[in-house]
Amino acid sequence: MLRLVRFKATDRVLFVICLMYLITYIDRVNIGTAAPAMQKELGLTNVELGLAFSAFAYPYAFFQIAGGWLGDRLGPRKTLLICGAIWSAATVMIGFVEGAMSLVAARFLLGIGEGSAFPTATRALANWMAADRRGFAQGITHAAARLGNALTPPLIAFLIVALSWRDSFIIIGLISFAWVGLWWFYFRDDPREHKGVTEQELAVLPPVKIAGERKAVPWGRLLRRMLPVTLTDFCYGWTLWLFLNWIPSYFLHQHHLDIKKSAIFASGVFFAGVVGDTVGGVVSDRILRRTGDVARARVSVIVVGFLGAFAFMLPVLFTTNLLIITLCLSGAFFFAELIVAPIWAVPMDIAPQYSGTASGFMNFGFGLAGMISPVVFGLIIDMTGRWDLPFMASLGLLLAGAGLALRMRPNEPFVDAPQDDLVLSRPVPVRPTA
Repeated sequence: MLRLVRFKATDRVLFVICLMYLITYIDRVNIGTAAPAMQKELGLTNVELGLAFSAFAYPYAFFQIAGGWLGDRLGPRKTLLICGAIWSAATVMIGFVEGAMSLVAARFLLGIGEGSAFPTATRALANWMAADRRGFAQGITHAAARLGNALTPPLIAFLIVALSWRDSFIIIGLISFAWVGLWWFYFRDDPREHKGVTEQELAVLPPVKIAGERKAVPWGRLLRRMLPVTLTDFCYGWTLWLFLNWIPSYFLHQHHLDIKKSAIFASGVFFAGVVGDTVGGVVSDRILRRTGDVARARVSVIVVGFLGAFAFMLPVLFTTNLLIITLCLSGAFFFAELIVAPIWAVPMDIAPQYSGTASGFMNFGFGLAGMISPVVFGLIIDMTGRWDLPFMASLGLLLAGAGLALRMRPNEPFVDAPQDDLVLSRPVPVRPTA
């Protein structure tokens, strides 16, 4: 007789976080598929559309740090309740925009809400995942994000054809609100306060209640320690924003496919990222278990990811064969996504006690790339009429990222600041016990 698998509380928490990653990516990249219909109705130029893309990235980058700190101070449960309500409302608002300015404003609000999401989720995972599951946890959550990438083009294309591009944003926004309710109902900052967690699970989790601590952040020293990771993430982010924002339009305009076919080709590329995220996390953790070397487990996978993405993206500039281009873009996206799990595990390896803020510092690089790259890509396309040239700028940054990854040193833990360190806030006083 078949026995039903009983999922542990840690697995269910991981699943809920995976849902968040999937939904937030649908919320942020659905504009890529809806862009042609939006441009036609609202009369947007490619530069204006690029500004709408990048409007998300400005607050997103800032709130990587501010939101990560907020997650460290308030805890993930409250932080994601607030931020989830903001990004859900912003998604619904996009369905009611009337021009470039209102679209930019709604995307800006979306960036505020989503900016705190991943650093705060990393804060949650730091307390809910054992050390040798961190790579897997980051890999599977980001695989869910890439699944959102892959599902978005056909999903949004279907909603646009069946209803309208406005309705597609409203429906996805309401789904986001449903996740916010699930998060508040099920998640607890400290696993020891969760009714469903077992003693066997607690035995392998971090012994210190990291999520329950309210320590002052040594901003200056932590920033300097995380700077190489931030720069590495910038190089990765530049390429990822290219894929997220422009791939559907690239197939539509460069290869003259209709919206349905361009959505199918874009989904094929994004599905390669789903596999890459999962493989990167599994391989990184396996290296860690076999060698005990954190640097080898994280850095080697990241370097391979950068170099592999470079090798597969290069042929895109020298061929017009649609099949070859699709396969090369899929290969490039697979290798680029190998980077995600290990680089998101690095803040937890370096500074688990400040993992929200540390991952915020790291992902600021990703957000900064998102500020710059969409506008640059839009200018290139408007000036040349060619949709393949933006890939050229990514090649140099892929090589730079491989070199910068060697300076991250995840095997050297961050030591708490001395008394004279720069801090943003005073330590919370501890009440004397009876």
